[in-house]
Amino acid sequence: MKPHGVSLFDARPFFEKALVYGVQHGILDAARLDAMRNDAPKGMVQIARYFGTEFLRPELEKARDRMVNLVSLYLEDSTDGDLRRAAESLRDHSFLSRSKGGSDMLKALIAMPQNSHFGMHESSEFTEEQIPLLAKWTLRSLPEYQAELALRSQIARLVDAAVWFAEALGQDVSDLEEAGKDAEAVIRTGLLALAARRKDMPDWVAFEKMIVALRKKHASTGTAQTGSAANFPGITLPKGLPELYRDMVEGVRQSVVADLPKILDPDLPPRKLFDQTPAFMGRYFWREDALNEVDHFERATSATWDKATGGHCDESSLLTLFLCLAAGSTPKTLLTEKSASTLVRKIRKTGLQADLAQQFILNHAPQDYQGDYLELWESFIAEAMPTLQSDFDYALKDALALLRRECNIGA
Repeated sequence: MKPHGVSLFDARPFFEKALVYGVQHGILDAARLDAMRNDAPKGMVQIARYFGTEFLRPELEKARDRMVNLVSLYLEDSTDGDLRRAAESLRDHSFLSRSKGGSDMLKALIAMPQNSHFGMHESSEFTEEQIPLLAKWTLRSLPEYQAELALRSQIARLVDAAVWFAEALGQDVSDLEEAGKDAEAVIRTGLLALAARRKDMPDWVAFEKMIVALRKKHASTGTAQTGSAANFPGITLPKGLPELYRDMVEGVRQSVVADLPKILDPDLPPRKLFDQTPAFMGRYFWREDALNEVDHFERATSATWDKATGGHCDESSLLTLFLCLAAGSTPKTLLTEKSASTLVRKIRKTGLQADLAQQFILNHAPQDYQGDYLELWESFIAEAMPTLQSDFDYALKDALALLRRECNIGA
């Protein structure tokens, strides 16, 4: 009868294990231990103050737990659980630097996207609003951290792949954020656009024409007669796609192939399929064009103006609309704080075409008011351009203050 091995579970924090190992094997001497004893109280007070107050004993005790866990997280992750390497890290670096290392790990994790929807990406950097979330993570284990990191890394790769497709088709990432579409939707349209040999990301008018062209190509290949949409040529991974994204994009490509029977069905109007069928709504992406789509569906001057302005004729709403048009963004008469910030960044990156707004006024505004609207717009632009394009207003404070004063900015 073979003896059964007994494995003892060691519940001590990894920092404690590394500390004991370092002492037992002569890696950590008395001077280094004294330095850690001096650093630990300072670190506890700093952590307690950061998450609440350093004047309450329960907060200090929790700060001690946070500090030990932060050091443990950093040591175990950076050394792959090797106690000798962890002890050497404690020997060669200060105790507080190992605590900061754990904190930096968690802040980077929290700043990563939690989902692939561009409209829900707050920031790529850790912010003060996320401190309560950091407080929770400072007490979590390394396996929990690693599981969350794996999940968010996968999402981040999907988002980065969507950005790659967008940039390959001339679309700015700020436009994706403004449109608020899912990363997979951008990739799906990117694959269709490349299959149709397009060089730019389509707006709705171009998207509809692209679908019609793909259907004609499908009909001409003979696959339509066999009923095998899955054999339709051209839905392939693009050349130049970074290896890091290939597996991720292949999964999205398979979803496009699964959609092909409906996409290539000549009896399904594109608008009804992509914009009115629940299973397809939001599944594909098309960029919003400032003028093209409005002109495409509403040719009459008065109808186009009414649709763009939404019936609003106050100066703030009109200036908001004109500014969106001049920036090449979705025409709106009301902006949120976030969309206003996105608009300013876009203006500073790609510039402003004031003549687009002037052209819109001349083409669509009521004849009796065109002169007043042109004067309103030209006066605004003359005053606003230095601020909107300033290289010194890094935090956008001056630009946003200007827009709040002159345009229509909501909460």
